[in-house]
Amino acid sequence: MNIDYPIHFDSRGHTASTGDEDHIRDMIEQLLFTNPGERVNQPDFGSGLLQMVFAPNSPELASALQFTTQASLQRYLGDLIDLRDLRVTVEDAKLNVTVIYAVRRTGSKATETFVRNAA
Repeated sequence: MNIDYPIHFDSRGHTASTGDEDHIRDMIEQLLFTNPGERVNQPDFGSGLLQMVFAPNSPELASALQFTTQASLQRYLGDLIDLRDLRVTVEDAKLNVTVIYAVRRTGSKATETFVRNAA
């Protein structure tokens, strides 16, 4: 079992745990919404996607962020997932990220959408 994210307590008062596939989803979410430099011993961990909410929209920026995000996912989670597709969209101050992947160990496919508001 793995510690569930965000960290919380279960009904017994213990740290909540989760299965492998939910844990992989949690790790993807953490990578997507961590800015490089936030982790002490891994200064390049993260995607920088949250900066996109405040940046002026342009096709060049979207392409660059998509490329760097895909590279981060492959670097840090490439041993766990086979990334099939990644879509990043910004609507007003809302960031939508859709990740399509397969879990390498089981072969199961998943599509997850992560949403963050600027506020």
